[in-house]
Amino acid sequence: MGRARGRFGEAEVDRVPERFRIVPDDYHVPYAGTAEDGRKFFLSDELFGSGAAYVGLFLWKADGTFDEVKVDEVRRPEGVPPGQAASAGADQLVATRLGELGKYVLEPIDVAPFSVVRNGVTFGWVGGEFEGTYSIHIEPGDFIAYYEPWDGLEYDT
Repeated sequence: MGRARGRFGEAEVDRVPERFRIVPDDYHVPYAGTAEDGRKFFLSDELFGSGAAYVGLFLWKADGTFDEVKVDEVRRPEGVPPGQAASAGADQLVATRLGELGKYVLEPIDVAPFSVVRNGVTFGWVGGEFEGTYSIHIEPGDFIAYYEPWDGLEYDT
């Protein structure tokens, strides 16, 4: 998991790496790991945009390069403030997507950032810079953002 570093005058600036780590947890990352076929995955039912919610299964090849995204639009839960992540309550859809993975292992994964657009909505893990700090954040919703050292142990919400 290498990272590029550059110079801007005397100040050192961090850059988005080619790979970053996603570590499963009991908060916003309950489903990350390796599927039976060797592909890496991240599954979330907390993806949201303007008025819509999504269940998204993000898949990478065994080497961590992007493979595909499976997205289902679901109803956004009532009473959730705009800009806040919340479970879509689509437990059956989540179970179906997990079933598609075969025997899977929840474990840290090292994967490449990517983005795809489906019906005008960007899905993926997108690298960017804000006020000199680089991050990789999830879309849609931007409710998880990883920073250097890119080890997946901490993220901002």
